[in-house]
Amino acid sequence: MNPAPSAPSAPSARYARRRAQLAQRIGKGVAIVPTAPERTRNRDAHYPYRYDSYFYHLTGFTEPEAVMVVVAGENPRNLLFCREKNAEREIWDGFRYGPVAAKDTFAFDETYTFDQLDKVMPDLLADQPAVYAHLGGDSAWDARVLGWVNAVRERARTGVAAPRDIADIHTLLDDMRLIKDADELNTMRRAAEISTGAHVRAMCAARAGGTEYQIEAELLHEFRRHGAQSPAYTSIVASGANACVLHYVANDATLQDGDLLLIDAGCELDGYASDITRTFPVNGRFSGPQKAVYELVLAAQAAAIAEVKAGNTWNAPHDAAVNVLAQGFIDLKLLTGSLAEVLEKETYRQFYMHRTGHWLGLDVHDAGDYKRDGQWRALQPGMVLTVEPGCYIRPGDGVPAAFANIGVRIEDDVVVTEKGCEILTSAAPKSVADIEALMATR
Repeated sequence: MNPAPSAPSAPSARYARRRAQLAQRIGKGVAIVPTAPERTRNRDAHYPYRYDSYFYHLTGFTEPEAVMVVVAGENPRNLLFCREKNAEREIWDGFRYGPVAAKDTFAFDETYTFDQLDKVMPDLLADQPAVYAHLGGDSAWDARVLGWVNAVRERARTGVAAPRDIADIHTLLDDMRLIKDADELNTMRRAAEISTGAHVRAMCAARAGGTEYQIEAELLHEFRRHGAQSPAYTSIVASGANACVLHYVANDATLQDGDLLLIDAGCELDGYASDITRTFPVNGRFSGPQKAVYELVLAAQAAAIAEVKAGNTWNAPHDAAVNVLAQGFIDLKLLTGSLAEVLEKETYRQFYMHRTGHWLGLDVHDAGDYKRDGQWRALQPGMVLTVEPGCYIRPGDGVPAAFANIGVRIEDDVVVTEKGCEILTSAAPKSVADIEALMATR
């Protein structure tokens, strides 16, 4: 059974403003944005429901079986199609708004039941120059949109014109989502605060002989008890050699004395993701090789964060991190050659093979292009990104035994500001001294 949808966490005016902004960007035409469908887990049980991020960004509406329509032009209109009010279904599934209550609560001009969608849409598309829709993600939805356009085409002899253009709406909405407003940033600050507390709890709970899944449970407990609705993604709790597997999610190994524990975990709060990685010793004390690798990654992260500022390109933090890591790999005797050679040949990728960050927002890997016309995008105030360099040393020829199976990643959530950046997750301990001091209190 799905939980009852909650009322919007912010005034409906926020979402109405976004719909007005979308209408302005369209000029004249119709935008159609559906929410996500419910998904069957097995037999008659469903996965926990999670609305579509684009739909939520424009509506604040969290129920399934809903579609938002914006008719742009001289007299713009906002419409919502949603489930009918049904007292019997509410006994089983919980509260639902219905069209009447949803109209005022979410500031729509018109509302209809979901089963009226196929009847109403051809009329809305008549004599419109363009339709903007989700395209390519769901073939059944694509066919439904084309069916409405074809229904308008069938009226051609009556003088009604069908839309000439069918465009992907993501290109318009991605730019809108990429720059966070004050309300979004406040939600993300709170999500970061909750996730920071969860990582502190995990550091205090880790002990040799325990298990990765027990630490995962500590994270989930801390998320939920502070009001987060769910994890933003499947938590990575990777000890020892498991930390060298970038997307390790089995979380079933026993914690060993002398191993590092890498935790990549963040909560989702009111739709917005947080994303933190911390790496620390299970026994509370870094060994010499562990400390050397850890402080190298920490230095690379500091160099990358220093490049997060308005006007710099998206790739500037990555380039800064790679330069520090590559030189560090040479200094630690993990690689040979000059810095220029290591960078040119990309031999550093043996130990660092991923990018240094990604956009963050309603999705943990949020919407937005990284390049425009072949050029890295310039950072602007209000953009939120992660900064997460790492080092993953698998055993192999030429790898000193003391460094084998050390995996370290350090990740923070960062907002671009007018004067530089704000680190949302700075309260999560990450210096060697701070981590060891915290774990000594266990």
